[in-house]
Amino acid sequence: MTKINQKGTEKLAMMVLVLGVFMSALDNGIISAALTTINTSFNISEVQGSWGITLYTLGMAISTPIIGKLADRYGRKKLFIMEIILFAIGSLLVAISPTFIFFLGARFIQALGGGGIFIIASSFVLTVFPKDKQGGLLGMLGAVNGIASVVGPNVGSLVLNMTHKWHWLFLINIPIAVIIIITGMMWIPETKVTVLKRTDYWGTVFLSLGILSFMLAITNLDQSNLLASLVSPTVLIFLGIGIALFIGLFTIEKANEKKDVDAILAYHLLTNRNFMLTLVMGLLTGTLIAIFVYIPSYVEHRLGISANQAGVYMSGIGLASIVGAGSGGRFVDKKGARETIVMASFIAMVGFGSLAFLSTTITSFLVTSSITGLGFGMLMGAPLSVLASEAAGEEKGSALGTLSVSRQVGLTIAPTIYAALIQGGFDSFLPTVKESLPTEYVSQNLASVKTSSVEATLLSIKELPQSIEQSQMLTIFYDTAHLAYQHMFLMSTLASAVILLLTFALNNKKIK
Repeated sequence: MTKINQKGTEKLAMMVLVLGVFMSALDNGIISAALTTINTSFNISEVQGSWGITLYTLGMAISTPIIGKLADRYGRKKLFIMEIILFAIGSLLVAISPTFIFFLGARFIQALGGGGIFIIASSFVLTVFPKDKQGGLLGMLGAVNGIASVVGPNVGSLVLNMTHKWHWLFLINIPIAVIIIITGMMWIPETKVTVLKRTDYWGTVFLSLGILSFMLAITNLDQSNLLASLVSPTVLIFLGIGIALFIGLFTIEKANEKKDVDAILAYHLLTNRNFMLTLVMGLLTGTLIAIFVYIPSYVEHRLGISANQAGVYMSGIGLASIVGAGSGGRFVDKKGARETIVMASFIAMVGFGSLAFLSTTITSFLVTSSITGLGFGMLMGAPLSVLASEAAGEEKGSALGTLSVSRQVGLTIAPTIYAALIQGGFDSFLPTVKESLPTEYVSQNLASVKTSSVEATLLSIKELPQSIEQSQMLTIFYDTAHLAYQHMFLMSTLASAVILLLTFALNNKKIK
């Protein structure tokens, strides 16, 4: 094959990989538009319905590092095609689910297929392309995730409005998957690491069960009473089992260093300072991803935008994250991963801090959220992947998979903490209303204000007869929302600051 033909094939392969990443990332956002519809169709509560997301998260977390290792061992093209097929089968099973239990099982299968797509694509870039191109391409993959997060809910709403059936949200994956499978078999070259060692079955079991235990501990946290739930028996049991399993994994992989075994997570990675710091940064970036879930709620509860229009105001932070991912990738190519993280985390810190104190109008929100998105996008694109792959050597798939899991853990923890902070911030609402409004008005109307959730409170206030007092109560609500959500933004500011500090703890060896 000539050099020109090889470059052409690599570009075609990247197009297929990007389409696969877009499909799997889109599915994360597209389902958010249909949660209420799905819950109604199965006649289940919101708490029960949340397991459709929880099981998907668990499946992704468990499969990601394993698929990354298998792709290194048996071939990235082969595993990519298998993942797409499994994702398509899972999507079909979800769409035809006759019961909610069947639906949950199908979502788990779908997650097992989606867990390795991004990792394999990233590993392919780090294996096939020269170093001066890797940052830009990894940034592009990060940008694709940004695009999917923006358009996912909108696509979901569009499909629901056209078909009035949530099933089509998953059926549309089938023709896309068929196209990816056909073109992938034609254009993606096979790449893998030459491995003659035995498979690390025990390490795989301990890693999978350890991740499962930690994720179950996280999902059993109670956002309405976070501190008490931290010491609840269910959380402590799963947390203890997870710690024990990871101690066992550490022991197994240490012993495997002297054996002819292809470790699922090499001991030298577990003792590599840069790699472990990168995992901590990955976890913190996961907490930043979770902020996307609450941006529409903030726009509605603080700025007074209707719920139907609130999602539109994510466009600034979403589009800026796409620009950030692309420019961050190019910056990695030119200056290095460490320098990129320093700049990106500083921008993100300024952005989240500005959201906490300055986003009091629609204009100021759009400006501050765009700054936030720029820094966030730069972090999510290339730099952490490059750091992890540099530490891993030939075991890129395993390293990227572990990084993805750490990010998934942060993404799973953060919503519970954010919800607790927001709910706690609204505890001052009723006392403020009683102090600020006439006693007669409060006694006549406060009983009509529902407090089961923040959204219910806002809607019940809007349903009160229009008056000066009702307008004052609405103003108190918006002011309370500013302080409540401020706690969440400050936590993200702190997470960005910690990422910035951790970059200075990396070994001084310049990583490019």
